[in-house]
Amino acid sequence: MDVTFDQMVVFGILLVTLVLFVWGRWRYDLVAIAALLLVYMAGLVSSGQVFAGFGHPAVITVAAVLILSRGLMNAGVIDSMSRTLSKVGNRITVQVVTLTGIVAVSSGFMNNVGALALLMPVAIWLSRKSGRSPSVLLMPLAFGSLLGGLMTLIGTPPNIIIATYRMQEQGSAFSMFDFLPVGGGVTIAGLAFIVLFGWRLTPRREGGESSKDLFHIEDYISELVVPEKSKIVGQTIYHLTSKLGEDVEATIVGLVRQDKHIPVPSWHQIIQEGDILVVEATPDDVKAMIDILGLELAECKGDCKATLGSADISVIEVVITPESHMAGYTASSLNLRRILKVNLLSIARQGERLKTRLGQTRLFIGDILLLQGSDENLQKVIKTYRLLPLAERGLRLDQPKKVLPAVGIFVSAMALAALSILPVQVAFTGAALVMVLVGLISVNEIYESIDWPIIILLGAMFPLGEALENTGGAELIAGQLLLLSQSFPPSLTLGILLVGTMLLSNVINNAAAAVLMAPIGISLAHGMGASVDPFLMAVAVGASCAFLTPVGHQSNALVMAPGGYRFGDYWRLGLPLSVLAAAVAVPLIVMVWPL
Repeated sequence: MDVTFDQMVVFGILLVTLVLFVWGRWRYDLVAIAALLLVYMAGLVSSGQVFAGFGHPAVITVAAVLILSRGLMNAGVIDSMSRTLSKVGNRITVQVVTLTGIVAVSSGFMNNVGALALLMPVAIWLSRKSGRSPSVLLMPLAFGSLLGGLMTLIGTPPNIIIATYRMQEQGSAFSMFDFLPVGGGVTIAGLAFIVLFGWRLTPRREGGESSKDLFHIEDYISELVVPEKSKIVGQTIYHLTSKLGEDVEATIVGLVRQDKHIPVPSWHQIIQEGDILVVEATPDDVKAMIDILGLELAECKGDCKATLGSADISVIEVVITPESHMAGYTASSLNLRRILKVNLLSIARQGERLKTRLGQTRLFIGDILLLQGSDENLQKVIKTYRLLPLAERGLRLDQPKKVLPAVGIFVSAMALAALSILPVQVAFTGAALVMVLVGLISVNEIYESIDWPIIILLGAMFPLGEALENTGGAELIAGQLLLLSQSFPPSLTLGILLVGTMLLSNVINNAAAAVLMAPIGISLAHGMGASVDPFLMAVAVGASCAFLTPVGHQSNALVMAPGGYRFGDYWRLGLPLSVLAAAVAVPLIVMVWPL
């Protein structure tokens, strides 16, 4: 095997890139940009090609689909479907088949993370109502969203990427429903396995979140009376918190004055003699407040939890999504109370309430936050920081439903693309524009709905994939696969490509896996003198079947904390599901797309 200098360089850059992807110390979009610049400086792509990936049809299509997904969510399309789930009863099999079925169908036509995000609160509510841990439902729900994406061109970014590679090879891309015969078969088989048997393999996480609430607020709420001689009489709540210093952490969640309750009092609220401060703090911090400020412990009359809110004040559990700007910051640095007038009451991670101090805790993707504030301010925090509401306690997120216009626009775009009247990127970009014009999406939401790290990743990875192909690196890898497969039937070689892509997609982003493996699949097809279609389909299926780890797909990461899962939990259901997907996909590919 003779390896040229250029091939050694591109293999070295890709190896370092994959290691950094797996390590996760830096965001994958930054790693991809750095790799792109290295490929350019090595002379493997020209100055005219280095940023050409950002104008690639696949990148435009992915951005347009994300905008359309936001429009469908704003219109209440999936919300209208999920409301009917309250009638399914408490039988676990009925809940699993209904939830996974709806999320799979929805994921075929919109962003699968968006579909999952809309159904997660429903799954958690059903679990609590039925007295079960949400861990039983959430992993099947996440895997159902991945399976559903296999069915259509727009169901998942790898399908869009693979379609553009076919365009380059044969002059025509895969159409909207070309993925359905194989992807639909894998989806049906996967859902049947999950419903009949697979859900039993999910871990039962009873410790953190079961039928009871994850956060037992009443255990941490105290009422403190301000006596006449207290040091804080005549001072503001801001001065009160500053007197406590960094060693004492407490949140003023309410103030009672002469039988009048003031929920979430302003930092500028003047404290008077006889006021009762409703405080969220540990017993040790409550004692410190009494000692430092000269307060007295009041007897809690009735349910202390009732003092947390009023008709306009709510408490809500939210999860930090992969797109949230909160990740990486400490709770105190966000200044939620001062800027948005919302209290952070508690944090949970992997199904357990954290005992560390809130202000000193660095937040991560998947953390669950307990927030308190007015309905308006909570909605503002959720939108600003791109959080996902889980267990709503009085929060009203009602908005006008425009289901029919949204569905009409979306179906029209699909028809134009499916009938090849317009290229898919043009049809869906036009549909996104129409949604803006009719008020389904605001101008600001256009940019908020686009997952920019994914767009950057794709734009950077396409030139990397071209460098792998232009240097002969893809052909070299394919040649080695051909040598290994000389004693095996072609279908087994196809299976090796699919499984290799599947394993890669469990450690790096599935879109990146598709970009890297598609040129190898094309070279393999050329070496065997076969059609490229079955090999591209194998890459598409493998890239979307990331069932083994929480880092393989955003859907997996999103359910990790609410379900209380650990890293090693995913393979318990994911491994047999991966084997089943490969076993079903390969025969279907050979049947529908002959070698």
